[in-house]
Amino acid sequence: MSALPATNGHSDGFGGGAMAPPQNLEAEQSVLGAVLLSDTSLPALIIDERLNPEDFYRESHGRIYQAMLDLHGLGEPVDALTLVEHLKQAGDLDSVGGAAAIELLAGSVPAVGNLRNYARIVKENAMLRRLLHAAYDIQATVHNHEALPRDLVDMAERSILEVAHEDSRKDFRSAEQLLDAELDKLQKLSLEGNPMTGTPSGFEDLDTITGGFQPGNLIILAARPSMGKSALMVNFAENAALASNKAVALFSLEMGEGELAQRFIASQASIKGDDLRKGRVPQSRWGKILAASGRLAESKLFVDDSSDLSILDVRAKCRRLAQQTADGLGLILIDYLQLMRAGGNVENRVEQIGMISRGLKTLARELEVPVIALSQLNRGVEQRQDKRPVLSDLRESGAIEQDADLVMFVYRDDYYDQESEREGLADLIIAKHRNGGLGTVELTFQKEFPRFMTYVPDDRY
Repeated sequence: MSALPATNGHSDGFGGGAMAPPQNLEAEQSVLGAVLLSDTSLPALIIDERLNPEDFYRESHGRIYQAMLDLHGLGEPVDALTLVEHLKQAGDLDSVGGAAAIELLAGSVPAVGNLRNYARIVKENAMLRRLLHAAYDIQATVHNHEALPRDLVDMAERSILEVAHEDSRKDFRSAEQLLDAELDKLQKLSLEGNPMTGTPSGFEDLDTITGGFQPGNLIILAARPSMGKSALMVNFAENAALASNKAVALFSLEMGEGELAQRFIASQASIKGDDLRKGRVPQSRWGKILAASGRLAESKLFVDDSSDLSILDVRAKCRRLAQQTADGLGLILIDYLQLMRAGGNVENRVEQIGMISRGLKTLARELEVPVIALSQLNRGVEQRQDKRPVLSDLRESGAIEQDADLVMFVYRDDYYDQESEREGLADLIIAKHRNGGLGTVELTFQKEFPRFMTYVPDDRY
């Protein structure tokens, strides 16, 4: 990272210039001094102001604040005596200026009652320094010709979102506030008589169980290869886009945009995918193709086929898309979870997948949008006599099962048994449903397109 001036882990000038970075040492001293005079104020700093040791410009101030947090965590009182002793035992007393520096802090507070105002000043300056870090990184990348302009825009958005995300945590809401909001929603649903409370999947039997894909939910769609999970994802995307004015964002880390476009056309126009790819479509069918393309073109379906994506990338792109569309974002789909980049320095694959699944859940909550992520299953499924998937088959991490609100498996018996009596049928197994029932939804699978359709048995007529 390029140099930014700040004593707490940074250098002392703006790229070597004379301008000082955003800081207020008096506010930092006042925060620390006020805590020494009244340690009952610490919870307000931690919870309400979200003040961290890294927010202090002067490194010694950050160390002192960390020592205060340590004492508070141990249930010990925080005053000049206990703080000096704690710093001494940690070997940090000399580095913060000794006992004399601690004593001076207690006398540097204009008014203890203004503690939260002092803390906000410290926090705001820290956020400004982090924004400058992002600016310097971008500036260095531009001068070194290390990235394309479009990539620089994404880099800038990610950096700014990282700063903004630090201040996005929620606090308590009273039972009255929660119930008022929920009762209004429930009364509206009752008056409308519409059981669809989320984004429709386009499959009647599935929507009957789920009420649609719910805002803030992480939905995992998993299957062994060649079961059709990507085809079902395409169906979910096009069905949601055609049924709503809200935008649908599809991130395809496996298929390119050309292949996806062909799948959309084949599905909507009922044209065999192989015929479409090989140019074997008679002129008489082009009317259907153009009509299907026109319907999709008018929808708010957006595709990103970047092959290297992290949670921050997805968050930045989805926020931008939500701002650009009048009705907001209705659904996010990712194909597939194991191809995403975890970020950070974690090398253990299980931990990486856990970070990704938690990140996707956080994304769903943060944007209040359902997120559907495709996932692989362990090869152990193939070794069993009964090859219908179960939750323990989710590949590489139990965190996927834990983070998901809804887990669905695609299973086709005719894939394993060519003489199966259930040829052309697929089971969509709802194996986990945090807010509803479990079950199996039967779908018709038309491999030639490929697409899934609502299964209609003969006895319905």
